[in-house]
Amino acid sequence: MKPIMCYGHERSLTQIRYNRSGDLLFSVAKDTKPTVWFSHNGERLGTYKGHKGACWSIDVNWDSTHVVTGAADNTARVWDCETGTELHKLGTETAVRTVRFNEAFNQLAVTTDQRMGFPCEIRLFDLNDSSQMKNNKPHTVVELNDSKVTTAEWGPYDDTYITGHENGEMKLWDIKTWEPTTIVAVHDAQVNDIQMSPNRSCLITASKDHNSKLLDPKTFEVLKTYKTDRPVNSASISPIRDHVLLGGGQDARDVTTTSTRAGKFEVRFFHEIFEEEIGRVKGHFGPINTVQFHPDGTGFASGGEDGYIRLHHFDQDYFNFQFAM
Repeated sequence: MKPIMCYGHERSLTQIRYNRSGDLLFSVAKDTKPTVWFSHNGERLGTYKGHKGACWSIDVNWDSTHVVTGAADNTARVWDCETGTELHKLGTETAVRTVRFNEAFNQLAVTTDQRMGFPCEIRLFDLNDSSQMKNNKPHTVVELNDSKVTTAEWGPYDDTYITGHENGEMKLWDIKTWEPTTIVAVHDAQVNDIQMSPNRSCLITASKDHNSKLLDPKTFEVLKTYKTDRPVNSASISPIRDHVLLGGGQDARDVTTTSTRAGKFEVRFFHEIFEEEIGRVKGHFGPINTVQFHPDGTGFASGGEDGYIRLHHFDQDYFNFQFAM
């Protein structure tokens, strides 16, 4: 399995995102240029120009017509996917940490950092009301004065919103009242990533406490735990096999003091049910910050501190592999 190396970012990757059909891969990094790629060959299609700071989050709607990005320049921006035209610029008081369209593409959730006396906020926009986007007037603003949001996802059927926090907590929000109905300390350290399974029946987390957990998205009941010996920055669930994918590694600030082997910069595969590691893929020179399975399960992508995206298309050996019970 030889990867396709994609180098288009000047700094470390922060998030990658496949579109629903899997033919496009979107990426953001600590530079200012969100980028879109062909996923089958790694060809760069273009960039979305406008941000003035590090980009933290990216999302694409179900039919790949709109892209939203969030950055440290205190803006979230909505783009025309095909032309790269900036459609809306949504200013905030602090850096934008996460941006998420819901599945129905009628709501946009934006979360901001807690900084300089300003609280962390969840800002909700109705995409059917063009005046909210045009005038930057969200219909709901939720202030959080405790631990800031570090990652977020819409829940099943778009009737809940799920946030992961710096203190290891996760919160389940009822979107009718925007009150947290469930608060659970799922991890002992920061939650770095949340990703839903393709059928949205479960979710997987990644945390600095060296663990990844499979949860029921309605109750946060821990179904499975995948234990490692390094911080886990990102995790993804296979759409076709009982496999989960973890990416992480030694903290980026310590990378120059160790070799790639000591830093443990491999992508790791675990059996989803039996919680056992079944394989590793090497390659990145530095921590892996973001991973995602291809929507059809035939490969995966990873983005690292080294500024590279690696596109992997599985060999037949992967599909022939059977877990020995």
